[in-house]
Amino acid sequence: MATINRFEDLEIWQEARRLAKVIHKISIETNLKTDFKFKEQIKSSSGSVMDNIAEGFERDGNLEFRQFLSIAKGSTGETRSQLYRLFDCEYISERDFEQLKDDYEKLSGKIKNFIVYLNRKDFKGTKFK
Repeated sequence: MATINRFEDLEIWQEARRLAKVIHKISIETNLKTDFKFKEQIKSSSGSVMDNIAEGFERDGNLEFRQFLSIAKGSTGETRSQLYRLFDCEYISERDFEQLKDDYEKLSGKIKNFIVYLNRKDFKGTKFK
C-alpha cells in the first residue's frame, strides 16, 4: 500500500465526499428540500462519513484512526437506512435508491477492509514517535 500523507488521498474519503455531494444534490433538487428535519439528518449522516475519516486520520494515531473509521462505517449504515426513507417518501426513484444503496454498501465494505488492514499493522502513529 502506498504511503498516504493526507486524508484527501484516501480512496474511501474521496468516495464518501462524492456520495455526500450526491445526497446534497438530492436535497436541493427534489421535494426533500421542504422536509427540513429529514434533509438535515441525511446531509449530516452522509457528511459524517467523510468527516470522521478525515478527523481520524488527522489524529495521527492508529488506534484513534480505527475508532473514527468505525464511526464513519456506522454513518454509512445510518445513511443507507435513510435512503430507504428517501425512497419510501418518493423523493428518489427506485433506480437511484438501488444505486446509492449499493454505493454505500461498497463504501462500508472498503472502510471495513481498511480497518482490518490497520488492525494487522504494528504502526501506532506519528504522535507516538
